[in-house]
Amino acid sequence: MAAQGHFEGQSVNRPPLFDGEDYTYWKTRMEFFLQGLDYQIWSIVEEGDLLVTNGKDKWTEDDKKKISLNCKAKSIMCCALSKKEFNRISACKSVMEMWEKLRITYEGTDKVKETRIDILVTQYERFQMQQEESITQMYSRFTDITNGLAGLGKTYQMGDMVRKILRSLPASWTPKVTAIEEANDLKIMSLEKLIGSLMTHEINMERLGESSSRKKHSNALKAEEDESEEGSYSQESMNSSENEEAMLSRRLQRILAKKKKYQSGRRYFNKGKDLKRSEVKDSNKNEPICYECKKLGHIKAECPKLKKVEFRKKDGSKKFRRYKKKAMVAAWDNSSNSDSESSSSNEEEGRSKLGIHGQHRRQGNIRLILFFM
Repeated sequence: MAAQGHFEGQSVNRPPLFDGEDYTYWKTRMEFFLQGLDYQIWSIVEEGDLLVTNGKDKWTEDDKKKISLNCKAKSIMCCALSKKEFNRISACKSVMEMWEKLRITYEGTDKVKETRIDILVTQYERFQMQQEESITQMYSRFTDITNGLAGLGKTYQMGDMVRKILRSLPASWTPKVTAIEEANDLKIMSLEKLIGSLMTHEINMERLGESSSRKKHSNALKAEEDESEEGSYSQESMNSSENEEAMLSRRLQRILAKKKKYQSGRRYFNKGKDLKRSEVKDSNKNEPICYECKKLGHIKAECPKLKKVEFRKKDGSKKFRRYKKKAMVAAWDNSSNSDSESSSSNEEEGRSKLGIHGQHRRQGNIRLILFFM
């Protein structure tokens, strides 16, 4: 079972395997592994191979030991890489060259390194504890940032990191933050002590929240029991009130039916009136209108008002004729016989003139009637 449960990273005799992901994590572990195995090997990785000045036929025991350490360092490095990563460094002559090539590949040049440092510094400055996030999760995110900066050569003092974590806590943690600042010297306080104090406070808050939720649950159960009792008591009153509501609804329906019937009859009566008015209006529209007296039923030529005026004019002309005749007769009687011819001629001229005058008068009246028609 122990052999089946063996995985990479669980043995001190096997180097950590790097498959191209999370180079910073592998680099730190590999550094610790080489230093624990043989610190001289780690010196070879950092500073280069041990020099051997003598030729192969003249190697001493010390020279052979140096060559053995150089080869051992290369072997350990190759065993810590996957096949893909081994192909990157297979042409390198020394273990230091291998290590440097991997660093440049995954950390980049100095410019790339500075850019990554700027990104991590921005994340560090904007770091805040998120909602529904525990202290453990928050601290894990914080250490990822600080470890990344440390791998790139950027480090912060312990007091600065303690203050940063305290500033990143939400407003609900303000009393605890104030208590920590008053009880401790933040310059010498360690992160482990700070995180332990915050985790203790978090556990107490969770316990208080559970107790309050239990109280709320018990209060809810009591409220439900009270509601059930009130419901059984009010059921009877509901039945009696339902009967009263049924009676009221029936009465209301009767009243609405009578009102509807009355409104329908009234609407029919008003409709009949409107029809009669419309018929009268239609009949009035078909009749002619007189432009003289503004009345219906006749035109201007048949207007009785104009007929009266004409009758008066005719009556006056007749009286004038009678008067003229009488005057002429009197003149005839007084005149001499010798002047009979002249008077007769004058009478004839007068008659002719009177005839012409009457004819002109009749023509004027006809023209006046035609004009008003």
